[in-house]
Amino acid sequence: MKIFKRKKYSLMSIVLKYSFVFIIGISLLSSVAFALTPDVGGGNGTNIKTGIVNPLGEDGPDSIPAFIKLIVRGVLVVGIPIVALAIIYTGFLFVEAQGNPEKITKAKKALTYTLIGAALLLGAFVVAEAIQATVEEITSTT
Repeated sequence: MKIFKRKKYSLMSIVLKYSFVFIIGISLLSSVAFALTPDVGGGNGTNIKTGIVNPLGEDGPDSIPAFIKLIVRGVLVVGIPIVALAIIYTGFLFVEAQGNPEKITKAKKALTYTLIGAALLLGAFVVAEAIQATVEEITSTT
């Protein structure tokens, strides 16, 4: 009679204990079934083609310098409006200062950091253009 007096979840614990065996078995059976299924053309199912597809599309960049240029242009599209808003904000800080030396110093720092950021943004674009032009010139002469 001890056979019928098992714990409530004993079957579930057995399934969980050996679940890795079920998973491995099912994956092996499905891979064998996949390999043995015939193709539409009547093949044996092993006609697999591999290749690397450009994730940016067919018109996407085909070299690393072109990819860098694409990224920098994306950053410029986002960064230039942010720089314009930061300059407007620093103008607001200067107007709000009304001669207070501490607030004027804060506004000057904000303007300095904004102009440094704008210079870095545009400098990155110039450097990316120069690198791409150099690589294109090197590859076209060889």
